[in-house]
Amino acid sequence: MKSIIAEGKTSNEAIENGLKELGCTKQDVDIKILENEDKRSFYSILAPRIVKVELTLKENVEKNIEKTIINKEEKILSDENYELAKEDLVKFLDSFSKIYNLEYEINKNNNLIEINITGENSSKLIGYRGDIINSLQTILSAIANKNTNERVRLSLDICDYKSKRENTLKELAKKLEKTVLRTKRKVVLEPMTAYERKILHTELQNSKNVTTYSIGEEPHRKLVVDLKK
Repeated sequence: MKSIIAEGKTSNEAIENGLKELGCTKQDVDIKILENEDKRSFYSILAPRIVKVELTLKENVEKNIEKTIINKEEKILSDENYELAKEDLVKFLDSFSKIYNLEYEINKNNNLIEINITGENSSKLIGYRGDIINSLQTILSAIANKNTNERVRLSLDICDYKSKRENTLKELAKKLEKTVLRTKRKVVLEPMTAYERKILHTELQNSKNVTTYSIGEEPHRKLVVDLKK
């Protein structure tokens, strides 16, 4: 059963945050209050109020969500829409690559358009922790969807940055687990993209010692690694 832990200043706020992350309604989950907002000692009265709740998807809801995800992943991008998207992408990337002396490749991978950019100046398009590459991917995605009649998913990589970043995050996940076990205290990371948080969630989802959940609102959403209760 899929469960997450959410936080908020009140139990209602924590529940709403959890429902947003799961993408479901209150009727779809079982709710357990982990830290009651009313139980505060005199010495903690000045500390920021944080309420934790555990939300567990009901079995029938989880199966329906899994079926929806599978159906979406199996949908293949049609050749017609791929060519329409590629035509618009090539127009933009031809001009863009000349300005920065870059090279690029566009490939179709089932329901995904993959773009890889290389060249001597390409590393400048990555930015701090990938902020520029993420912004450029958003722009390219908008261009790819401009003239198509179905949603086109797009992934941009520059000099294999994403694969290297994924390996870095997987190593980070192992170190964080050891740190939380040693200190017995949760670790709150700096804001990350949903893509990066998913890598850490996935890497630690089968851990017997720690659990992960996200707090805050985009684009400042953070991942938390905490001891399992």
